[in-house]
Amino acid sequence: MAACAGPPAPRNCKPRQARKGAAVATDAGAGVWLVQVAATCVFSTWHQRRDCSHRVPADLAHRNRTEPREAVFRELVEIGWLNRGMSREPRKYTLKLWCPDRLGIVAAVAGFLAQQDCNILESAQFDDEMTNRFFMRSVFAAGESSPSREHLSAAFAAIGKRFRMDWELHDAAAKSKVIILVSRLDHCLNDLLYRYRTGAIPMEIPAIISNHPDLCSLAEFHGIAYHHLPVDAAMRSSQEESILGIIEDTDAELVVLARYMQVLSPFLCARLKGRIINIHHSFLPSFKGAKPYHQAHARGVKLIGATAHYVTEELDAGPIIEQETVRVTHAHTPAHLMALGRDLENVVLARAVRFHCEHRVLLHGNKTVVFQ
Repeated sequence: MAACAGPPAPRNCKPRQARKGAAVATDAGAGVWLVQVAATCVFSTWHQRRDCSHRVPADLAHRNRTEPREAVFRELVEIGWLNRGMSREPRKYTLKLWCPDRLGIVAAVAGFLAQQDCNILESAQFDDEMTNRFFMRSVFAAGESSPSREHLSAAFAAIGKRFRMDWELHDAAAKSKVIILVSRLDHCLNDLLYRYRTGAIPMEIPAIISNHPDLCSLAEFHGIAYHHLPVDAAMRSSQEESILGIIEDTDAELVVLARYMQVLSPFLCARLKGRIINIHHSFLPSFKGAKPYHQAHARGVKLIGATAHYVTEELDAGPIIEQETVRVTHAHTPAHLMALGRDLENVVLARAVRFHCEHRVLLHGNKTVVFQ
C-alpha cells in the first residue's frame, strides 16, 4: 500500500513502511533457507543422474566443488539449466553500443554472439557519417550452452576495448525501476500508471514524489509509496536531497517528470544526466510562460504538439526522444487545444519512457538515436 513521507501527511494515507520492511526481512530469510534446501536437493540429484551431468557447464561443475552450493545454484537458475527439457522462453538480452565507426564492428559482435551460442533476434545500426560515430542495438536469445549475463559481459569486454566502445548489456526480462515526479496535473501520471498496470511498459514504479499532497490516493490505489515533499526557494536544496535519497534507496534508474511544475537545479540535472525525462508542449521556444495554448490560439496556429526529452541544465533544451503533432483549425477553442495537448503529452511521454526502458535510446551529443 502507499506510504506518504514528509509533512504534511495527506489524509487517508497511513505510513506503512515499517511493516513492509519487516515483511521484506522475513521474506529474505525464507528465501535464503529455500535456496539452501533447493541447492542441496539439486546437487544430490545432479550427482545421482548421470544423464544430466554432461549438460551442466564445465565451469559450474568445477565451481560446485570449490564454492558454496547456493551461489552455483543461483547461476544454474539464471542460465536455465534447471528447466532443461521444459517448455519455457529462452533468456533474452539487449546489447547497445556506440563507438567510432570502423570496419568490422558488426562482424565482431555477430561472431562473438555465435561463439557464445546466442541467436540474434533483432539488430539495428546507424552510422552517422557527419560525426563518424556508430550506434548499434541487438536483442539476442541465449542457447543451452550460453553463459550467464555476467560471464557474457566479461567476455565481451575485450571487443569493447578493441573498438573503443561504450556499451551496455541488459537482461531483457528485467524491468526498469522508475520514479515519477508530479505536481497537480494528473493526466500523464494516470496514463503511465495504466500502462504500468497492464504491462505495456516494462517498468516497476517504487515511488511517486510530489510537491503537493493531491494525488496520494491515486498512488495508494496502485500500491505505490507516495512521498509528499513540499518545496520553496528556501528549502529547494534539502528537498532535492530527499529526492536523491529516494532514488538511491529504491535503486531507480529513471526519473520521469509527469508534469512536475518545478525547475530542477543544475546540480540534480548533472547528477542524473541521461536519467530524467520531461514532457512539455512543442510550442517552445514560442509561447513561453502561462497559458501557452491561449497564446497559440490567439496566434492562429495550425499545428500543436508535445515533446519528450532528457533533462539538462539548460531549461527544456535537452536531447529529444519523441515528438508528435496534430493539426488544428480556426474552429478549435483554447479548451479544445488544451484537451488535444493533454492527449499528445500522454502518448509522447509513454513512448519515450518505453523506448528508454527497452534500451532503445542512445545519447548522441545533444541528440538521440532511437531504434524503434
